Parts: sequence; C-alpha cells; structure tokens
Amino acid sequence: MSASPEHKASTSEKFTALKTGKPHTNSAGFGALKAVFGQVTKYMKPVDAIKLSLKINQKGGFDCPGCAWPDPDDDRSALGEYCENGLKAMAEEAQNKTIGEDFFRDHSVEALAELSDFEIGKSGRLSEPMFLAKGATHYQPISWEDAFGKVANHLNVLNHPDEAVFYTSGRTTNEAAFLYQLFVREFGTANLPDCSNMCHEASGSALSETLGIGKGSVTLDDLYKAEVVMVIGQNPGTNHPRMLTALEKCKKNGGKIIAVNPLPEAGLIKFTNPQNPVKLLTGGTNIADVFVPIKINGDVAFIKALLLKLLEEEEQNGNVFDTAFIEAFTDGYDAFITDLKTYNFDACLEASGITKAVFDEVFNLILNNDKIIICWAMGLTQHENAVDNIRELVNLLLLKGSIGKEGAGTCPVRGHSNVQGDRTVGIWESAPQAFLDKIEAKYGFKPTTKHGYSVIDAIKAMYEKKAKVFFGLGGNFISAVPDTNYAAQALANCNLTVHVSTKLNRSHLVTGKEALILPCLGRSEKDYQKTGIQTQSVENSMGIVSSTKGILEPCSNALLSEVAVVCGIAHATLKDRSKIDWLKYTDDYNLVRDDIQEVVEGFDDYNKRLKNPSGFYLPNGARVREFKTKTGKALFSINKLPNWKLKDDELIMMTIRSHDQFNTTIYGLNDRYRGIYNERRIIFMNRNDMKIRGLQEQQVVNLKSEFNGVTRVANKFKVIGYDIPKSCCATYFPETNVLVPLDSFAHTAKTPASKSVVITVEAT
Repeated sequence: MSASPEHKASTSEKFTALKTGKPHTNSAGFGALKAVFGQVTKYMKPVDAIKLSLKINQKGGFDCPGCAWPDPDDDRSALGEYCENGLKAMAEEAQNKTIGEDFFRDHSVEALAELSDFEIGKSGRLSEPMFLAKGATHYQPISWEDAFGKVANHLNVLNHPDEAVFYTSGRTTNEAAFLYQLFVREFGTANLPDCSNMCHEASGSALSETLGIGKGSVTLDDLYKAEVVMVIGQNPGTNHPRMLTALEKCKKNGGKIIAVNPLPEAGLIKFTNPQNPVKLLTGGTNIADVFVPIKINGDVAFIKALLLKLLEEEEQNGNVFDTAFIEAFTDGYDAFITDLKTYNFDACLEASGITKAVFDEVFNLILNNDKIIICWAMGLTQHENAVDNIRELVNLLLLKGSIGKEGAGTCPVRGHSNVQGDRTVGIWESAPQAFLDKIEAKYGFKPTTKHGYSVIDAIKAMYEKKAKVFFGLGGNFISAVPDTNYAAQALANCNLTVHVSTKLNRSHLVTGKEALILPCLGRSEKDYQKTGIQTQSVENSMGIVSSTKGILEPCSNALLSEVAVVCGIAHATLKDRSKIDWLKYTDDYNLVRDDIQEVVEGFDDYNKRLKNPSGFYLPNGARVREFKTKTGKALFSINKLPNWKLKDDELIMMTIRSHDQFNTTIYGLNDRYRGIYNERRIIFMNRNDMKIRGLQEQQVVNLKSEFNGVTRVANKFKVIGYDIPKSCCATYFPETNVLVPLDSFAHTAKTPASKSVVITVEAT
C-alpha cells in the first residue's frame, strides 16, 4: 500500500538522541570553524572545498546560494567572504555523492518518505531527470526531450492556463526568473506564487504603501555609520551570519545595537569573527547594548509605547521630531498623532511584555539619536498583523527623519539569495500594469491583467482541483508552506507535479498522479553553453545587482541550467504559437539581459554594468527621499494593537530555524547556540509555564492548534525549559508547519502567520 500524502509530507516522529547544554553567549569563533570543517570534510571533495571558499561572494566569483546579505562594495576579506552557514550551503550543493537511476531503483517513494529531512537532503546530488508514472512506486529515468514533452502535453490539455501553478524559489537567478515569468505570461496565466509570499510579502506591502518602494532603503555603508541599529524579529547569527560583521563595524564606529526578540540569541549577545585572528584570541565583540525580550507579536505595542513617550517629550520640550522633514516629505501626520493619543502607554507596555527599565534604555537611545536603522525579518512578517508591524516601524523612522539620509532607514533582511531579484524581474502574481505594458510592447502578446495565485491561493486551488499542474522552479514547497497535511492533499490532487532541483527533498515525495524531478546546475557549477561559460546575476537585500559565475565542473553531464530548463519547456509547450525564439536565450545569456533592460526599470546598460566587479545599485526612491506613493510623499499610517486573548491552557507559538538549518534545508541536527544537540522535535517553553502544566524537562508532549473549527495536531515533541516570555513557546519548522492554519495570514499580504499560532500542549 502506498503512503498517504499526509504521511509522506510529515517529518519522522522518531526521536534521535537528544542532548542539551547551556545556551551559548558567544557566536561564530572556533565553534564555527569546527562546524564548517566537519561539513566540508564529510560531504565535499577537499579540492572543491578550497576552490569554493576562495571564490564565494568574491568579485568575479559566484554568489552564495544562501542568504541575500550584501557584499562590501570595495574591500572584501582576502580569506573569503563567507560564513558558517554559507559554507554549509556549499557543502550541501557540492556534495561528493550523486544519485540517479540506481538510487531510485533501490528506493521507493514510500521508503524515501520514511527518512528524516536531513537524511533526504544528504542522499546526494540529483544527476539525471526522473519520472514517476501514474500508480508507480519508484521514479525511473526519462530523457530531457521526453520530460519537456510530458510537461507540454499536460499544460496544453488544460481547460484554461489558470489551471497551472508556477512556483519560484528565491535561489533562481535574474535571467532564469525573467524567462520563467515571461513563459508563464505568454502561456496565459499570472499564477506565479513564490517564496516572497511566505516571508517578506508583508514588508513589500507595507513599504510600498508608506515609502513607495517595497525594498529597504539603506546600504551596507549606512549600517557602518548608524548611531542606532534596532534588530527586531531577526536572528542574524543563524540566518544571516555575515550581518554580524556589519554590526561589529557599527559598534567600532560608536553605534549602539538594540536587539528585540522573544529569545536571547547568541549572535546578538557576542560575536567572534572567525576570519579575524585577533578576535579569535581576544574573545570577540559584545553586540547588543540592550536586549528586549518581547512577547511574541508584542512589536506594535512596543513601538507604540515608544511613539507615545516620544510624543510626550516632543510636546513638553520640543526638538524630538524632525519637523522640517515631516512637513516637507510626509503626509498623514495629524491623523496619525490623533490616533496615537487614543492609546495608553501603560497598556502598550504591558502588552509588549517589556519591563519599564528595559524600555527606558531603548527610549533614551531613540530619543537622543536620529541616524537610526531598523532591521527585521520573519519575526515581524509572519503574523496576521504583519503589515501593521512594518508600518509602525516606518512611523517611528518618519518621526525622527530617519529615512533617506546617511546612516538611517529601513532594512528588511531577505532570506534566499535572489528572492528580491526574482520579484524585481517579474516573479509576481500581481505585477503592476506598467510592467505588463512593457512586456506587450516588447514581445507582441498581451499578458493577462488578472491577478494570479499567491502561495496560499495556489494551495487552495490545487486542493479544490481548480489547478491541475504544479511546476516548482527550485525550493522545497511542501516543507515551506503552512498547513502541511492540507497542502499535501492539494499536491496529490494534481495531474502532474514538477520540481527543478539540485538535490532530493520532501516535495519530490508528495506527488501528483504523475511527477517529474528535473535536475539543474548548482550556483557553484560552470554553465557551459554554445557561447562559452555563462555568467548570471542576482540582487541582494540592499538592491545591488552583481554577477555570479560557477567555478566547479558539473557533477553530472545530464544536468541543465535553469535557463535551459525554462526555455526547453517554453519551446515544447508554446511551439509555433509563441512570438518568442526561446532557444536562442539558452545559447547566450547576454540576450536575456538585453531583454531585461528593455522591460525592467533600472537595468540600463545591463551587460556593461554587470562587468563592474562590485555590481551596480538599482534605483531606490526612498534612499533619496523621492517617495512614489499615492501622494508623492512618505505616509504615516494608523495601526491597531493585536488583540490576544489566550485561554489559561493556551500558548502562542512561533516557528524558528535551528543553527544547522537554512530555510527548509537541514544541514545537521544541532542547534548549538541554544544548547540543543542531535534532535529537532523539541518545544522551547517558559519554565513557569512548564510548572503550571506539571511538565518536566524533556517530557514528551503532543501539540494541538485549533483555528476556525479545525483541529491540527503535531505529535511527539520534547519539552525544553528556556528563557522565553510567559505564554510563549517556540518550535522548529518544518516539523510544526502542520499546526499553522492556511487561513491565518497577514492582511493585504497573505504571509502565513507562522510566528503566532495558538496551541495547547498535552502530555502523552
């Protein structure tokens, strides 16, 4: 009997051998070097490890497929511009083991589904296209021509193009992403859900509304010059380790760091730069001047408390707000102040969970400085009120005039290395009309103006059998999305599921009636085409477009680039009815960039400027105080406090990553900064909450969430007492994605509310 979609989508409920230790108060250092050495020596060829470490994020090298943190414009470390998790990403991509026909002949889909996500990912690099026939138990090899033909046949028998869903991961390059969305639009739909929908969509919505651009406004140099940097809802030590070098430099220049997070994270306590021998010997740099242990989703309450005290000081003494900036560059101030005065400071402070003493430390830093940068990540964006979270941060920056000047501004820190670039070049289910008009003018077909499916909409459409083909360009869809069991059934309802990937992941095991795995080149591998080895490009978190070019030989001769896969499928699907010569792009990626510069704003002289070793900056209105909003000015906004009313037995849960993880990729089973080793099925709880429930350390419990009448359960987790605010708890994803309701998401952005899930904990 074959496994059910729910079973195949779930991570193993088997415990390994949990060990615990004291949480770390220092990050990186010798521990990072040891961890990296262990990864690269176990999973990579030594010569490849050396090549990659010297070329990763270097000028003329290749861009790390991990996070989107920017590289310095000028000086870069001679020892390598990498971090622990960057090299783990490389060890994952450049594995010394490949899998193909023999592997899949020996392992059924059901057997593979029994493995942990860590074991699945470490199976090896995919080496040839594989096909799972209807009713089959094993994947079998298929030629590229037949694979393209099968995709084309499924697409061309649909009743309407909207019956297909085309997902994109943030690791896809600008060139592949542009061609992908172009194919999808010529095919006739705008169903282009992507990983932005699940992480920073709320940032884009809030920033576009208030500042006129859905990106951050700062540069790396601004971080060095800031007087105050607030890091809120973000754990850079694990998720963006190279950011710690920038914070260290800010501290050296006299800046102050405020860390706002429910958990104390080692990276924001102290950082020992592993590439600096002096720091290794002397013990590193203290990072956070103030740690703010906020309640989960207490962010608006905390910021509103700051705003109230700033207003009080402004009205009593003046010279707190930047009135010249407010009058010249903003709208909505009076309505904002009127609304702000309806709130009570004490109530806001209580809702935030912050003590008055900690609040006063933060307040004094904000009061006495105006070069302020606020950095955030998914700790703010994955709530039902996520857009309000970001807009309230903007309100604070506007009052202080901390937008569009040196050392100040907004800094949403993106995850995957090109998630921002993909959106820039058109991966968007609701692209603006001006972009669609340029597509029509350039290519001679009229793209649909109907908004397509976001991730949540796509899952519902597949579940309801309104969508029948799922195509994923990168990523691990089933492990990334909320409501795992519902999403698994959605994929199972499809006639065909297709994944373009470098490695095996759980999404390949949760299939439609037929399934394809199409293996592609990794970022670190040479991309040979008729005109030579190709260069591609990516955009980082701060709007810099730079080149990336692989340096290793491909692990298999049967791999294609993402560009070649997209063009091959477009050519096979659209055939003579297409107005585009798809196959020409495969030969020379310069041709793709020539097209991008005609269609996408800011890419003038694309090929020429891409040769600049440091890349080039895209236009950013907020950076220069040109606000492309509905009024032409930056907008204050009115935001409400979330209304949490937990029952006595309820907790609010947030999903988090371990230190051995990047997004859905599991590098190992240790979360050493938090003192967790060899286990992922754990729940971090406040010790008083444990006592109230009669729970002991490492006791096994089941977790349950109820939302809109639906009960969801995640079984077998071990309790770990931790320094986390009362009534709050934290678990790793994807293990607890099963608890995240599909219908709980950010207003106007539909980002899943994975950081605020109400649960109960039941002893087994």
